[in-house]
Amino acid sequence: MSDVAAGQGGGAKGMQIPSLGELGTMLKRGDLALAFGVLTILVVLIMPLPAIVLDLFLAISITLSILILMTALFIQAPLEFSSFPTILLISTMLRLSLNMASTRLILSHGHEGTAAAGHVIEAFGNFVMGGNFVIGIIVFAILVIVNFVVITKGSGRIAEVAARFQLDSMPGKQMAIDADLSAGLIDEKTAKARRKDLEDESGFFGAMDGASKFVRGDAVAGLLVVFINVIGGIIIGVAQQGLSFSEAARTYTLLTVGDGLVTQVPALIVSTAAGLLVSKAGVSGAADKALMKQLSGYPQALGMSAGVMLVLATLPGIPMLPFLMLGGGAAWLAVSAGKRNRATKVAEEREASAPAVAAAAASAAEEEPIQASLKIDDLKIELGYALLPLVNGPDGTDRLTEQIKALRRSLAVEMGFVMPSVRILDNVQLEANSYVIKIKEVDAGTGRIWPNQYMVMDPAGNQVAVPGIHTTEPTFGLPATWVDASLKEEATMKGYTVVDAATVLSTHLTELLKNNMSDLLSYGETQKLLKELPKEQGELVKDIVPGQITVSGIQRVLQLLLAERISIRDLSTILEGIADALGISRNPSTIVEHVRARLARQICAQNTSYNGYLPLIALSAKWEQAFAESIIGQGEDRSLAMQPSKLSEFMTVVRDKFEQAAREGESPVLVTSASIRPFVRSLVERFRAQTTVLSQAEIHPRARLKTVGSV
Repeated sequence: MSDVAAGQGGGAKGMQIPSLGELGTMLKRGDLALAFGVLTILVVLIMPLPAIVLDLFLAISITLSILILMTALFIQAPLEFSSFPTILLISTMLRLSLNMASTRLILSHGHEGTAAAGHVIEAFGNFVMGGNFVIGIIVFAILVIVNFVVITKGSGRIAEVAARFQLDSMPGKQMAIDADLSAGLIDEKTAKARRKDLEDESGFFGAMDGASKFVRGDAVAGLLVVFINVIGGIIIGVAQQGLSFSEAARTYTLLTVGDGLVTQVPALIVSTAAGLLVSKAGVSGAADKALMKQLSGYPQALGMSAGVMLVLATLPGIPMLPFLMLGGGAAWLAVSAGKRNRATKVAEEREASAPAVAAAAASAAEEEPIQASLKIDDLKIELGYALLPLVNGPDGTDRLTEQIKALRRSLAVEMGFVMPSVRILDNVQLEANSYVIKIKEVDAGTGRIWPNQYMVMDPAGNQVAVPGIHTTEPTFGLPATWVDASLKEEATMKGYTVVDAATVLSTHLTELLKNNMSDLLSYGETQKLLKELPKEQGELVKDIVPGQITVSGIQRVLQLLLAERISIRDLSTILEGIADALGISRNPSTIVEHVRARLARQICAQNTSYNGYLPLIALSAKWEQAFAESIIGQGEDRSLAMQPSKLSEFMTVVRDKFEQAAREGESPVLVTSASIRPFVRSLVERFRAQTTVLSQAEIHPRARLKTVGSV
């Protein structure tokens, strides 16, 4: 006996049954608590529950559904509730397990009375049915239809479309992040964060697309459970428990409809939360603030609504009081919204113009010497007063200045050209949304932009199908439309190009700079470039400057290269080419041709297509001879003297060939012999300024060539 007792005691000690305190400690850990909750749901599917425990779980289900709905309402962005698909699955499993538990109680104890499945189900059944089980069935059917046909189907469709468009737009968004990183607008840390957000967003909408099927399956399961419980309950009550048909129908229908309502009401709430979440993709901020701001942003709409309601109030047979009250309230809201919008606009204009007014007052107080008036700004941007937020944003941002800094860095890397400083100032004589870009105090470009809107363009060159202000893109003259920020995502999903106002202005400035780099490369900047050369190349400069060529002569060579958008970053190779050419000629135009031959690798790489080959259109022997025979003079005095009819014919043929190549997706260069290249280029730039003209000496031996036509 003692041995047996000892063995039993040792066994009990070895099992180590956890105490209540240890169990509480385990539940404080989130992972264990979640695992315990999921296991509890699975246990409820199998084991019967007492009625009082079922009441507790039903209360938890209702509370959880309300918590999910409130969270979906108050979040600022959908990704803040990225765990929603998981929560949706858990809440669906909870409702289905409670359906199983209540079904057992209804079918096994339904003959005992309406409290057989707990007081929560009884209360719902009595309240909704009002003593008539037909009413209960109808109300339950309507709830199921609303949940299944309207909310669930609509939110599922939104999730499906959002997931598809999110997946389609990922490459473009990734390229936009890489472009901002390359331009220096963002750092590597910010780029990683934006890529992570993009991946999370794609995964979230994909999960929401699948999670919507949970809600639909839940609605179908609830409908089938109710049908089975009513039919099964009546059969059990009449055949096994000896109840009359009417008594069995009333009791089991009340219990079944009560059970269906207790599970369908939380399902309806969660379905509404899912619909709010997937439809919030283009709305920033909490739902209440976003909706009120957008609904009250157009007083005209409120005014029209008020007018319609007041007209309806006068119709015969229509109750006048409700429509008069609603019409008066809408009219009051329209007036209030109009006053608020006007006050906000005036405040923004005053805030935007305050720095300019202060600067003007300060400049008036300090009179500048007359010599200051003689100074010429190489680059100047003049803004209308509505564009001042681009440089003095309400949140302290200065996006235009940041983009100009990035442009200066980009031009230095790409072209070896250091952009002069840009002076930005307001001009009250301009229209509110207009700007002017001046180069050496002469107007070089102008345009109109809207700071708080986005410019949308169709890459195919067609007018976009998005409501807004139709205009023309100032840089390339393409049709474009300015749209509100709320339509940005819609335009992106349609495959349009979407840019903000600061980017439009900086793009215009970039193209004007590339077209005028040769004029902006000053003598002083050339001296600076020469001084910053490595020591070895500095010795070469001492050999040729000023004995063989002056600094201004080198400046002229660099200007001629920049005029044809040839990068001067490889200044060492350019100086070596100049030194070689000085033994033949000191004419800058002749020197440039020798330098271009030295830069053959760079020039070919610059014009190579994305497929890895250099597309070219060759000048035929006929035109080679025609140009050679039309050159008169000797040495540095050579010039082109071709008949006007021949010039017109040449322009027509070149234009047709290049347009045909563009239709085939090619952007070729025109290849000529070295002796006539400068003359062909001077002619081509008059009608196709962006066309590159290369000589045969500038074709690198290792370049892959593809002839797409001949002139």
